[in-house]
Amino acid sequence: MSPALSRRRFVALTALSGVGLLAACTQSSPLDGGSTAAPAGTPAGSTTAAATGTLVVGSQAYYSNEIIAEIYAQALEDAGYTVDRQFQIGQREVYIPELESGKLDILPEYGGNLLQYYDAQAEVTDTASIVAALGKALPANLRVLTPADASDQDSYTVTRDFADEHQLTSIEDLAGIAGLRIAANSEFQKRPYGPEGVKAIYGVDVTLVSVEDSGGPLTLGALKDGTVQIADLYTADPAIATNDLVVLEDPKSMILPQNVLPLVSNRVDAAAEAVLDAVNAKLTSSELQALNAQSVGEQLRPDQIASEWLAAQGLV
Repeated sequence: MSPALSRRRFVALTALSGVGLLAACTQSSPLDGGSTAAPAGTPAGSTTAAATGTLVVGSQAYYSNEIIAEIYAQALEDAGYTVDRQFQIGQREVYIPELESGKLDILPEYGGNLLQYYDAQAEVTDTASIVAALGKALPANLRVLTPADASDQDSYTVTRDFADEHQLTSIEDLAGIAGLRIAANSEFQKRPYGPEGVKAIYGVDVTLVSVEDSGGPLTLGALKDGTVQIADLYTADPAIATNDLVVLEDPKSMILPQNVLPLVSNRVDAAAEAVLDAVNAKLTSSELQALNAQSVGEQLRPDQIASEWLAAQGLV
């Protein structure tokens, strides 16, 4: 693929390759037997979240996402809703079908990545445009609510020594360096900002080393011990500052803004939406980084982190 390949042409190719990936996803659900929620249009007499008053809140298999999901769950419970927690589900290829089928009602998402899941040809580069585009791209039974100021970007992150050695400030500075390896989840291979994307947009050759902990300690360890030269760390991770790592700039907006926003089903009513909007209004980037630091540094449980934060913000 030519380094001069346009972003539009590249993401169109990505969309085509993604079709096969989605078609290959398993039909079995990690939620089978867990939630009583059923898709919209379930015959009369069947149990649904609407009938029981229960909202099913899910999370990715990522500690920071689980903290946000727990915050949503506790805020809803304080407002009188019954919540069924289905946390640590996995990546989009697993949980999006669960949302689409009605087995989940609420999950914290990240704007740009969610949009590229549904529309790989999207060329918007700001949060407001991403939200507008999601309004057109999502299935009729799903919608996103107001995004938070907080974002948690995928990134191309390197050690300070590697950045200094090669005078790196931007992803484009990696072009021409031989033998580059990046540690990330296996899904990174098919993401628009994965190996094919960075080659098309920046002319950088990089090989994925799959590390399945969503930017966690194994990914960090692979970067620090030299197994890889680059890691896909999420930008709200306190390990970046703690380890004096360098997040490379992305001047061509290969990675879209990843503001936190709730992806919800049509069983989320106006009152529940107001609860979630109130939470997101308080969730700034600095607040998310502090929440993550409590998990990583202090080893606090998500429920404890969530309850203390909600009280401190005056939300419960």
